[in-house]
Amino acid sequence: MADESEIQKTENAEVANAANGTNPNNERRGRGGRGRGGRGRDGRGRRDDRRNEDAGEELIEKLVHINRVSKTVKGGKRFGFAALVVVGDGKGRVGFGHGKAREVPEAISKATAAAKKTMIRVPLREGRTLHHDGRGRFGAGLVYLRSAPSGTGIIAGGPMRAIFESLGVADVVTKSVGTSNPYNMIRATFEALNDQKSPKAVAQRRGKRIADLFSRGGASAAKAEADAAAVVE
Repeated sequence: MADESEIQKTENAEVANAANGTNPNNERRGRGGRGRGGRGRDGRGRRDDRRNEDAGEELIEKLVHINRVSKTVKGGKRFGFAALVVVGDGKGRVGFGHGKAREVPEAISKATAAAKKTMIRVPLREGRTLHHDGRGRFGAGLVYLRSAPSGTGIIAGGPMRAIFESLGVADVVTKSVGTSNPYNMIRATFEALNDQKSPKAVAQRRGKRIADLFSRGGASAAKAEADAAAVVE
């Protein structure tokens, strides 16, 4: 009988420890039965790492479009929100993302997180405009991009303006033909930005000097050398 009472006491102690979230070694365990070093709901290291990476840079976040969406379920409709966000550092990096949630702030947070994951680097001339003209198409959206002299400003509207402001472009001329859907316009614009190539990258690929590329346009040797020296990226 004494042995049975001891076993009963041990089982009761184990049940109490499980209810309190502790183990016999006095080690606190997180929810889901995982220890402090595990990846339970209370200790997800991935969120902390991402927060530390983003803390060192200042990003420009622009809300481009928000739309109310609905899902038909048994018994009626379930409403939510879809957000489209553009994120950039103002120094040649930009990305876009969209997210859906039941509330507007949560949808914007999801879209911002998705935009940070898809950021691309675009080479800029003198840090203010594009190196050359571009054309992008996605679905029914067709956009044209043109480099511009200093003082022109951003000649773009709607979603395209948000992209260039976040990218850090100060002078550009754009034209959108076809659809006015912001999703297609943004994807077409990124298609054109992905095709941007700097003279430095072209010269490295072709095994030439940057001055050789500028001299082929009919410029003098001195002007070609000066233009080549001004190329940063």
